[in-house]
Amino acid sequence: MRRTGGTAAGVSTVDAAVARMREVGAGCPPRDGVGVFNSVYLTVTEELARRIGAGRFPDVRAASTLVTLFAGRYLDAVAADAAGERVPACWRPLLTQRRHPGVRPMQFALAGVHAHVGHDLPLAVVDACRVLGCRPAALEDEFDAVGEVLRSLEEQVREELMPGPDLLELADPLTHLAGAWSLDRARDAAWATARTLWVVRGVEELGEKFVRRLDTSVGLVARMMLTPLRF
Repeated sequence: MRRTGGTAAGVSTVDAAVARMREVGAGCPPRDGVGVFNSVYLTVTEELARRIGAGRFPDVRAASTLVTLFAGRYLDAVAADAAGERVPACWRPLLTQRRHPGVRPMQFALAGVHAHVGHDLPLAVVDACRVLGCRPAALEDEFDAVGEVLRSLEEQVREELMPGPDLLELADPLTHLAGAWSLDRARDAAWATARTLWVVRGVEELGEKFVRRLDTSVGLVARMMLTPLRF
């Protein structure tokens, strides 16, 4: 289960991840889909960095490792795309549709969250276990604590990116999309996937096949999330 896309972003700390996200955001034009997701994710990562710095996690080292590896997978995908390299299937819809005029900001944000939580989070848990020399069960408290902060990302997407009442015709399909996706369910699925990946890690062929299937299925849903609503 090798890292998909390498380590192009080169981030080794949460603060480095925050700094890199700021660079990514600064390079995105208005209404760019990656910029939309990056903005909301940056806010969450800044809050995670603040809590880690204040020692507000059960195990600060474990939390810092998990958050850094988690953010690094997204940043690796962005860096690989910028370099013209192949990126994970889960990120391709957002990266290829990022400037589509018919896709709304909330769609970009939700597709990014789905790709990151559905694919990157379980892989980051396994990555962190390898670095820390522990099993996923040892990271469950940190996983839950990070998830509580991630919940604010979903709330931010809904509050800031949902069209106002003057755009009810447009808001109807967006309301359906937002209501059909749940961060809590996605987190539960990510945890179950991480535990499965840990079990099959010693069977390389099976593990690699599982990761490929995960990447493909998450990418398929992300693509549907980015169905244009207008031109």
